[in-house]
Amino acid sequence: MEIMHLNAEGGVRLLVQWLRLGVETLGALIVGMGVLLAAILFLKALLARETANFNAIRLLLARYLALALEFQLGADILSTAVAPSWTEIGKLGAIAVIRTTLNYFLSKEMKEERGGDMTGAEIEVEAKAVGK
Repeated sequence: MEIMHLNAEGGVRLLVQWLRLGVETLGALIVGMGVLLAAILFLKALLARETANFNAIRLLLARYLALALEFQLGADILSTAVAPSWTEIGKLGAIAVIRTTLNYFLSKEMKEERGGDMTGAEIEVEAKAVGK
């Protein structure tokens, strides 16, 4: 009976590790997409000498980073989902605090920036970026 339990636990651990890898990869892809899109929009604005668009581009990148942080935190939670040690729980706690704090301040900054006066050009860039 003990051997079956160990085999089942090992199988669950393997499945969770693969799932964690997938979630981490998705988070990394989101960061990459956000950086690529922001870089393209930045270069377009730079070439057109439309410096008013920079704030909208920054906010667009911030949204991608905030989403990626959520995925990365999810991956960290998955890594401790099956029989975690106290060391793993401590590491998860530290990582969760850091990522949640980053996300909080990023979201706060986005909200403050959005509440400010956006020019028509900034609204247009942001709308194009999100496909509206």
